[in-house]
Amino acid sequence: MKIIIVVIGKTDEAYLNTGIAKYLDRIKHYIPLEMKVIPDLKNTKSLSEEQQKNKEGELILQQIQPTDELILLDEGGKMFSSRDFAGFMEQKLLLGIKRVVFVIGGPYGFSMDVYNRATAKISLSKMTFSHQMVRLIFAEQLYRAMTILKNQPYHHD
Repeated sequence: MKIIIVVIGKTDEAYLNTGIAKYLDRIKHYIPLEMKVIPDLKNTKSLSEEQQKNKEGELILQQIQPTDELILLDEGGKMFSSRDFAGFMEQKLLLGIKRVVFVIGGPYGFSMDVYNRATAKISLSKMTFSHQMVRLIFAEQLYRAMTILKNQPYHHD
């Protein structure tokens, strides 16, 4: 299985880039991984939030293959404990899914086309985080899940 993380826009803050790179590099020791950055939309002042979501949605869906499992990081998604998320990932591995694509959207969320294509939604918290901070938090949780599955000492209950 390969994990693809699709994000909208580059990460601006150096401290976030450092943390994200650290965890992505660690995850690659366990499972193939790639982060794809979709460039921010240009000239958005003349677009409504809905139009922005639709344009971003088109770009997201271009990254998805027909057999991909598409999972959205979304405030309306299911919340997991770290151990439960590891179990969720283990199920994906056992099912033999070729590519699992996680998408961290822009500030307005996702278009209906993206929601309709998704097979699952995950929420990291009831709190709201910037979409750039979510990248770091999710990368750490993905790394944590891999260490749980390998019975390594990173996670403590």
